Formats: sequence, structure tokens, C-alpha cells
Amino acid sequence: MTSILYRGGVVHSAADPFAEAVLVDDGVVAWLGANDTADGLAARADRVVELDGALVTPGFVDAHVHVLETGLAMDGVDLSAAAGVRSLADALAALADGARRLDGTDPGGGECLLAFGWDEQAWPERRPPSRAELDDVAGGRPVYAGRVDGHSAVVSSSLAAAAGVDQLPGRVSDGVLTARAHHDVRDVSRRISPERHARACRAALSAWAARGVVSVHEMSAPHLDTRGGLAEIMAATTDPAGGLPHVVAYRGELCETVEAARDLVAELPFLTGIAGDLTVDGSIGSRTAALRSPYADLSAGADDADRHGNLYLSAEQIAGHLTAVGAAGRQAGFHVIGDRAMDEVLAGLVLAAQADGSARLRAGRHRIEHALFVDAQALSSLLLHGVSLSMQPAFGAAWGGTTGMYAQRLGAVRAGGLQPFADLVGAGIPLAFGSDTPVTPVDPWTGVRAATAHEDPDQSMSARAAFRAHTRGGWRLAGLDHTGAGELRVGSPAHLAVWRADELTVQTGSARLSPLSSWSQEARAGQPLLPALSQDAPAPECLHTMRDGVVLHDTLSD
Repeated sequence: MTSILYRGGVVHSAADPFAEAVLVDDGVVAWLGANDTADGLAARADRVVELDGALVTPGFVDAHVHVLETGLAMDGVDLSAAAGVRSLADALAALADGARRLDGTDPGGGECLLAFGWDEQAWPERRPPSRAELDDVAGGRPVYAGRVDGHSAVVSSSLAAAAGVDQLPGRVSDGVLTARAHHDVRDVSRRISPERHARACRAALSAWAARGVVSVHEMSAPHLDTRGGLAEIMAATTDPAGGLPHVVAYRGELCETVEAARDLVAELPFLTGIAGDLTVDGSIGSRTAALRSPYADLSAGADDADRHGNLYLSAEQIAGHLTAVGAAGRQAGFHVIGDRAMDEVLAGLVLAAQADGSARLRAGRHRIEHALFVDAQALSSLLLHGVSLSMQPAFGAAWGGTTGMYAQRLGAVRAGGLQPFADLVGAGIPLAFGSDTPVTPVDPWTGVRAATAHEDPDQSMSARAAFRAHTRGGWRLAGLDHTGAGELRVGSPAHLAVWRADELTVQTGSARLSPLSSWSQEARAGQPLLPALSQDAPAPECLHTMRDGVVLHDTLSD
């Protein structure tokens, strides 16, 4: 380990709001304070970094990711608007180009062309590609084209035949696969070489580091990666010297007995939880999220079950999983999107509390992923049972609003009540923020901004609270906040990021940020600074990322 002194900037630290410099020694924050004192410490440091006014903050934690899926998406065909795909015609052209590129490295045509991110709601044609269109543009090659939410896909005829999915539940009339059919075809499309697996995962983790992310919560599941694949990710990231972010491991497998949970922990002893993408339902975009009331954009003539989405687990299964996983000494948790799915989880919590006792259930620190619908009943039950939430504010930024996809699927009134951040913070529900990448991009400042700009101003969070949810909150949900991670103070692990921002601001007590004319005014207010997060403010640029004293990403000169 070496020591690095950062000086001449602004340090986001509640321990010392006046700090302009920080010394990292053997992976730990050894000192922070004023520049004049830092000058006297320069001689003892192995490296001195001149910040030139840059902002040093705790590094971000992305509390819901899919490492392999993100790496494959980076290497596959991007069908999102961010890649310039704004119509069905654009998508087909991108797929044709991807097939031509793959022909150059795989002339036999056996490797599956992977594509991600289409959203028919944003296209003028208002429909996804058809199977026949995929067959045409790819020349018969296997093609998997996943919707942006990851819960449905269109596939080519050759891939559908290889997976034998056409007779399975979950195929809809326009060729889109959901539910079991989607899971099975995705399994076949992910049969890749160990070399490609390692390459994709390293690329994804390196991309997180370049965005100021020092730790991620990997939501592994059988339909996303193998147990062995998860073990490989952990082996590559356990030692900070490997130059990759820290990984908290979750595995989404339903455990019906304590023995099953203990067997899984014995095979994967690094697991923090048997949780994550253990799906109680699907997604709103694919109309597979389980709802109390029908989807607003499906006609009354549709099958009633289809109009209410899919419920994959019962309250009894949920309770059994909570009991089994808790007895194995691990967190349990579930993917929950719709209000009907939340109702089922709440019923499962009641059953588990009756079987095990409330104190034991609370001690499990169980978690729910996504949790878009949290009404008063859900809020009180989550508090009672000690459940934490891992949420994705970028969902609202991407699909919220009066004209967004949520409003189209649910109606404006129901959509307006999603993600009630202020209620959750006010009640004291532990929160952590993530991206669900590749569903939304790795961009933690966008997540912070989205939480401060809820469509309902009464449900917006302060920037400081949103930032803490995306930093310390992730360590807290993983049971690691006792280490001091997520804060910059003497003795805490040196997980930090350095940012270039055009303007630094201070929270003034509402959800808005108020710019100050100088940093000294901010210091007198006793509040750490953050970048300006208004919609027209330029995004902060990540200059440097450190995990446990090891530099993961660096554009700074000495």
C-alpha cells in the first residue's frame, strides 16, 4: 500500500465541512483538513495530487446491478435512444450492422447476436421488431433482442427453436416472449465461453469505476448467470489490488427449506443474501408487473390474467424463503414492482413473523428491490418488519411523468404515486439507490438528480439524502456501514471519487439546491458541498476513483 495526499480542492465530509485536502494511508483515510496543514504532510506521501478545485466525495455504491448482462450489453447491439435508435427502422438497421460485424468473427453463424434496450413506446411505429424481421436482417443467425426492462424479448426463429420456447407459457401474439418462455430463451442465448464471460464482466466493472462507483450489489440469478459465474466475479474482485470495484454478492434462488439455503451458502460462502432478482412479478413496461387494477392500455376484451400482470410467487413461498434464509444467517429479498406483488410480499412477511417471531424476522435485515408502489399499508409493514429498500430513481426519470410509459400503462393518477421518496425517508426506511444496469445506464448522479426532482414535489428528496442513499446507503443495506464505508472521516476505508463540476452547491432545507458565491460561505453553514444538480447543469466528470486505497480510475496528474 502507498499513501496519497489530495490537496487544493473541496472534500465532502460531514466530519470536517471545511476540509480542502485528504491523506490516504494504507487504504484508510488518515487525515483530512486545510491546505496549509496538508503542505506539511506532502513530504511523507508517496504521491501528491493537486485537485485544482475538484470535489472529493465518498465513492458511489450501485445497489442493484447485473454484471454479466451489463458486460454483454456493452459488447452487443445497443437499441436504446442513447445510441441514436429512435425508430423500428433504426433498430433493424443496427441489428443488420451487428450481424455483419459478427459474421467477420463468427463466419459459421453459430454465435448468438445479443441486442438490448429497445422500447417500442418511444418509436413512431409503436411496436417491437418481429421474429420475421430479425430472421431477415440477421440472415438466420440466432438473435436475442431484449426489451429495455429486461423482462421480455423478441428472438429469431433459430434461437426460438433451439430453446423450444414456442409451446411454453409467456409467448404473446406479436412474437414478444415473457415469463418462462423468455427465461428459457435467455438461458440458451447466454451459453458463452468462459473467456467471453470474464471479458464481459471485467469490462462492466471497469465502466463502473470510471463513473465513480466503488462497490456494486450483484443480483445474480439462474436466468442471468450460473453459480460458477458468480464465483468467478467474486474471485476477480475480492482483492482491491485487482483494480476493480468491490462486489456484494446476492443470488436469487427460491429456498423452500433451511437445508436448501444452507447448501447454497456452503457452495457460495461469500453470499450476503439469497435475494435480489428473486422475482415476485415482472415489469411495468412488459406488462408483467402484478397489479391490483388492470393495465390502463389493455382493452377490456383481453384475458383478465394478462390485464393484471404476472405473480410468480405466493405469500406462502415468500414466507418459507424468509424463514429458510434467515435460519441460514443470510438476508432474504425479492424483486417487487407492482402493488399486487407488494401485497403478496406483505402477506408473506406476516406469515414469516407468525412462524419465527417478529424479532427474528427483523434481525434478518431483509430487502426489497425496486418497490415502485409503497402505500401507507406497505410503509407501516416494512417498518414493522425491518425491511430495507433498494430503489432506482432513474426509472422515474426514464419512464415517469404525465406522458411517460408509466402513465400510459397505469394511468396518470397511479403513475404519479410511484416511488414516494419523501414518505420513505420521513418514515426512516433504510434506502439504497442503484441503476439496475443494463436497464438504465451507470450514471449515479442522474439517480441522485432524479430523486430530488420527483414529479410530485412533496415526494422529492433532498440532494444530501439522495447522495447518502447512493453512497452510505448501499453499505448499510449490505451490513457494512459499521466499517465507516460511505463516509470520509479519519479511520474510514478510502473509498472515494474525485469530480470536476462547474458549480458546487449546498442544500438549504428543501429539495432544491442553492448556489453559493464561495466555498467559504458553505463551510460556515456547516454542510458538505455537492455538484449542482439542476436539469440544465452539466454532469459532473469523474476524474479519479479509489477503492481501499487502490486507484481504479485516474485522469489526474501529480
